Amino acid sequence: MFACRIVKLCMKLWQGGPASRKIADQLFDSATSIGANSEEAEAGQTKPDFIARLAISRKESRETIYWLHLAIATGIATKDEVEWELDEATQLLAMLTRAVKTAQSSPWRAH
Repeated sequence: MFACRIVKLCMKLWQGGPASRKIADQLFDSATSIGANSEEAEAGQTKPDFIARLAISRKESRETIYWLHLAIATGIATKDEVEWELDEATQLLAMLTRAVKTAQSSPWRAH
């Protein structure tokens, strides 16, 4: 599971210096928010609520990718150390983008 891998990665980064801990904090927040907001979307009572939650998940995916790239660029993590997480976040972004577009263009079906 993506969030579990992120938690474990952040636990490792928190052992580093101040910059490593700050990146870990931001990464933890954005990456775990992806799943949380997707879960909330499933319970959306209206189509706009459903779309809004998926859109937040999409934004959090982008932010997660940013923090992973920053960790690599600053040497806080190597590309090999975060390759799986980066690939997964990129795939989540693509899936969420498609889901938002589909939801926006389809008629609302109540649960």
